[in-house]
This record gives sequence, structure tokens and C-alpha cells, in this order.
Amino acid sequence: MNWWTKGLKSLISSEDTQRLDLFRVFPGFRRFLATRHHYAVLRSAGDVLFVLVLISGFLGPQEADRNFAVFLTWGLLWPAIVLSWFFVGRMWCGICPFPGLGVFLQRKGLTFSLPVPKNLQKYGVYTSVFLFAFIIWIEIVAKLDHWPAGTSYLILAIVSGSALLALFYPGQAWCRHLCPLGRISGAAATMSITEFRPDHAKCRGCKTFACKKGMEKKSGCPVYLGAYSVQNNLHCLVCGHCLPLCDRDAPMFLLRNPYSELIRNKGRYITCSYIVPFLIGSQFARFLRQKLPYEQIVESIGLPDAVIFSLMLAACFFIILKFIKFVSKLLGINEDPMFGKFSPLVPILVPMAFTGELVYRLTYFAEGIGDFLPTIARQMGIHFLERFSFSIPDFPVQILSAFLMLNGAIAGGYILWRFCLEDFEGYVSLKNFMAVNLLLGIILLMYLAVIF
Repeated sequence: MNWWTKGLKSLISSEDTQRLDLFRVFPGFRRFLATRHHYAVLRSAGDVLFVLVLISGFLGPQEADRNFAVFLTWGLLWPAIVLSWFFVGRMWCGICPFPGLGVFLQRKGLTFSLPVPKNLQKYGVYTSVFLFAFIIWIEIVAKLDHWPAGTSYLILAIVSGSALLALFYPGQAWCRHLCPLGRISGAAATMSITEFRPDHAKCRGCKTFACKKGMEKKSGCPVYLGAYSVQNNLHCLVCGHCLPLCDRDAPMFLLRNPYSELIRNKGRYITCSYIVPFLIGSQFARFLRQKLPYEQIVESIGLPDAVIFSLMLAACFFIILKFIKFVSKLLGINEDPMFGKFSPLVPILVPMAFTGELVYRLTYFAEGIGDFLPTIARQMGIHFLERFSFSIPDFPVQILSAFLMLNGAIAGGYILWRFCLEDFEGYVSLKNFMAVNLLLGIILLMYLAVIF
């Protein structure tokens, strides 16, 4: 190993180990999270907002341009959640209104508090990924982003699922094991610029485990973790329940290299292994559906749009799966004697997958934001708001989208470079390394082609 390679590895090691505890830098932020009253206010505000969406969706006009529930849900809330993944991981889940009804029922003693079944713990990930795929499919097929009542039905279904599990099991079993939005948020949080972790030196010797179990009238971790056992960003809600319970001041909120967790896990997370290929495939299918050739194909074939989109979605998903399998062969490494099989290309594609989702949602946001206030005006009869109509040109949105996708591709190349420089050193030939980079470039060009 030559001197410059040693220098690079030393720099990388320093880059991954030097993390900044934001609780120490901004103690007011820690106090905010630790004060449950603050979270209660935020969750109550979220509950009120969701009730308004439900009422407006069911009882308001069913034209999208006359009902604020549609754009508020798909154009404002969902893009904001997607954007939050990159900065605060699953923190949205800590104030999410979906489990609100279940939490209320539990506080009233309406729960059996049964142990969470092992089958739910083991196979919940597959169910939640299927539910997420179903939401993406039905959003397009049923045109939920243009159907107020359909949007409300979807929200009500998720709230009902969460409440049903709350009746049987303690805490937020839905959020931990079955929530499709929580599952994708957890997968995206693996590339967040922040992480919630304990200081294990302070945890050592703790006998109460109050952060998990709770104490007196203070409830513990709603997803059965406890700060001491948080090792990744997949499940922790960053809800702050553990902060007032820990008498050792162990929880930390760290600023980190956003790709360090992806590099460390190397494709071992089952959640990412299923969500990432579907997400990329669905993005290509969703972008292609917006193009003129797709409309021409639908007219010429004569089949319903729902059937053709479903076939295109399945085809794109299958192609991405085959692509991942092919590139894994190029890398030549997909199994480790310590932790078994893994897919090294999945963490490489994670930045592009979730950046692609951000771009898709921002496109919808840009198309509709100029008509949001006029929509409220038409629904509520507040006519002066119609003056605030405007439109955002396509070109700056496309430039921003291209910039974001380029950054996602560069991030994927960086993760590949780190793999080949560290754990996979000597296993991947230069020729295959360049071939994988070329294929990542092709994926980027494909994204740009469907975006433009």
C-alpha cells in the first residue's frame, strides 16, 4: 500500500469517527425534545390538520382545483416529509398524527397490551414494503393526487390500521412493524446527515433501562427500542421519549457523514433491499407515464391506463432487480462469513433512489403551488386569495432536479469508491470498478431523460 492510499484511509477514518453532538452545541434543542409538552402540542396540531384533510376530502368538492385537501397532502406535506429524511431522519414519525387515535385509546385503557407476536416482528417488514408498493400503485391508478375523497380514504385506512394494533399491543406496534410510510422513512434515514445514538460509556452499568420500559407515569420508547439499543436510523423515531427518562444523559443527536451508515451496513438491511429497487423502478414508471408517448401508447393499444401502468411498473421493477443482480456479479462480493449474504449495490443506489423520490415530489409541488391559495379561495369563498395565483416555469425546476440527481449519482460513486478502497480492496478489479461507475452514469442519464 503506497503512502497516498494510507493517507486517504486515515482521512476517511477521521471523517467517520468525528461526529458533532448537536445536543451539546444547542442545549435548547435537547430541552425542546425532552419536554413532552412541546411534542404534545406538535402532535395535536398534526391531528387537527389531518382531521381537516379528512373532513375536506369526504365532505368538500371532489374537484382537485376546488379542494385544498389534495394539494395539502400530496403537494405540501409529503414533499416536506421526503425532504426531512435527508436532515433529521425519522423525526417526522415522532410527531406523525397517524398513531394519534391509537395512543388516545391506550391512554383510556382500551388495549389488551398483548406481547407483539414473533411472526409480526419477523415478517412485518415484508408486509410494510408491500403496503408501500400498494400506496404508490393506487396513488397513480386511482389518481389519489387528484381525488379528495380517495386521499381521505387512504389516510383513514392508515389511522385505522395503527389504532387496531394499538388495541392489541402496547406502544406503537404499527409504527415499528407495519407502517409503510415509517418503513420508507427508516430506509431513507440511513442517509440522513444526523443520527440519534446513545453514549454507550454512560449506558454501561444501567440497571433500570427506563428509556425502554418507562418509569412511574412516564412511558418508555413507543417502538420498544430504548436509547441504549439504537444502532441505526431504521427504527428510532427521534421522538425524545427517552430523554427525560435517562438519568445518565446518554442520548446524543449527532451530525455525521450522511453516507457512513450505508458504507457500514453494506446492503445488509432487508428494508432497503426491497424498497430501493421498487422505488427506482416506480419512479421511472411514474415519470414515463407523464410523457406524451405514454398517452399515445394507451390510445393505440386500447387497454385501460391502470393496466398499462401496472405492467410498466412491474417491468421497471424487474429490470432494476436484474440490474442490481448483474452489477453485484461485477463487484464479485455478495456474501460475508460474519453476517451472510448482502447486496453491495443497494447502499450505492440509496442516494439516487431517495433523491429521485424528492425530485418527483418537488415536480408535483412546483406544478401546483401557484394554484394552492386560489383553490382555498374557490372552496371557501375567499375571493381575494385568487389574486395570488402564479406559475413556476419548468426550466428552473428541471435544472434543480438535474442538480439533485447529479448529487445522488456522485454520492453513489463515493460509496462505491469507499467500498473498493476499504472492505472490498483487492476483490474488485479496476475494469469492473470503472464498469460499475459507467452503469451508475447510465442510470443518471436515464433519470435525466425521464425528468426532462
